[in-house]
Amino acid sequence: MLTTDLAAAAPRHRPALRTAVSRHRVFLAVLAFATAIRVITMLGYRPAQLYWYDSFTYLETAIRMTPSGAFHPIGYPLLLRLLWPFHSVQLVVAVQHAMGLAIGVLIYALLRRRCLPGWAAALATTPQLLGAAFLRLEHSVLSDTQFMLLVVAGVTVLMWQPRPTPRAAAVAGLLFALAALTRTIALPLLLLVFLVLALRRAGWRPLLALALAAAVPLAGYAAWFRAEHGRFALSGADGVALWARTMTFADCSVIKPPPDLAPLCPNGTVLDAASEYVWAPTASINLLPGGRYANNDRARAFAIRAILAQPVDYLRDVARDTAIAFAWTPIAHPRRVTPAYGFSERPSAFPDQPLIERMRREYAPDIRPLRPVRPYSTFLVAYQYPTHLRGPLLAALLLAGAAGSLRRGRAALLPWAVAVGLLVGPVAVLDFDHRYVLPVYPLASLAAALALHALLTGRRRRATAARSR
Repeated sequence: MLTTDLAAAAPRHRPALRTAVSRHRVFLAVLAFATAIRVITMLGYRPAQLYWYDSFTYLETAIRMTPSGAFHPIGYPLLLRLLWPFHSVQLVVAVQHAMGLAIGVLIYALLRRRCLPGWAAALATTPQLLGAAFLRLEHSVLSDTQFMLLVVAGVTVLMWQPRPTPRAAAVAGLLFALAALTRTIALPLLLLVFLVLALRRAGWRPLLALALAAAVPLAGYAAWFRAEHGRFALSGADGVALWARTMTFADCSVIKPPPDLAPLCPNGTVLDAASEYVWAPTASINLLPGGRYANNDRARAFAIRAILAQPVDYLRDVARDTAIAFAWTPIAHPRRVTPAYGFSERPSAFPDQPLIERMRREYAPDIRPLRPVRPYSTFLVAYQYPTHLRGPLLAALLLAGAAGSLRRGRAALLPWAVAVGLLVGPVAVLDFDHRYVLPVYPLASLAAALALHALLTGRRRRATAARSR
């Protein structure tokens, strides 16, 4: 009887399935190709891209499960901890490739929810799904892909309804809090989201739900951090980062720091990128007793004084470095370092460090230098050139989103504001990095698609109204 019922029901489901496939056929084709090139990436570069020293400190934190006193909070190590029983960094990047596909699905679903045609919604996902730089980033043991997924998911939840409900705002607050525990730059993003919702008059209940849902995990982690490091914070290097940002313009004859901060003044070491001052052995912060992290609070105090004393110089340097993102050809920053955005036929190498060998023993025996495998790697080396995301594309997406943010309804305002925050934020608190630009693309594409859709819809309405007169 059950077999007969299923057989009778099957023909009724086939038309519905064919209709669903037809409605989403463009996106399904894009998604299928995006999946295929991620499989090729897994086959072409084994086991994963591991960077010294970031990847290995993430792995070490995942094993120790205590807050790091340096730059990296606990969010990404939590994912690595969940995957630790499988003892494979290749599995880690496989999960991240799935996350990359999920980001594209979220963007497409939200745009279709907002009544964009299937081809337009699918087109908006192509930078994220097909860009070679995203393939490379997903294939690296770094926090960026997880961070992107959390931010895009938070924006999607807030925009799923025309006005966010308190429940949706609470979910979004939790997602943005998790993003801040993955990369601390999401902390100012959370404030930015709150301000945008207030500007759009979302109501006090969603705003309160957003704030409370975000505050609980952030305060819990900060309390844990204090128990380990004696300070209520999310990071032990925020002051160091902001101090480094000021080293490209700081003039202590203008700043006039008190005696306890004067040793943090520029000492004659000249570098061509702000972030280099964090690591330069001769930089003033690295000559202080205890080293950079022990002087984090002093570094923050000096940086705030420098910015207040020289605001024009600070804004000029932030604008100059942010503008690198819009160049047609990637600009090396610092000048001696070529941007690592592409695939290569050359195998990578590790420095001789005890930490690497320890992570191989304790986390995953497949930790080894990246090895290209032909013909897959050959295909990806060729593929990266036509799919490289050029700076003018980002500029066009942001300009389109800005136009949509100013129009009545401001449908594009939230994703556009988050995209701009993701672009400028890292430069404002430390430095420009080509890697940090990639999270901007999903939100900028979303904002541009919503803006263009609102523009075209408005024109059609005006044309229809004119004909009906």
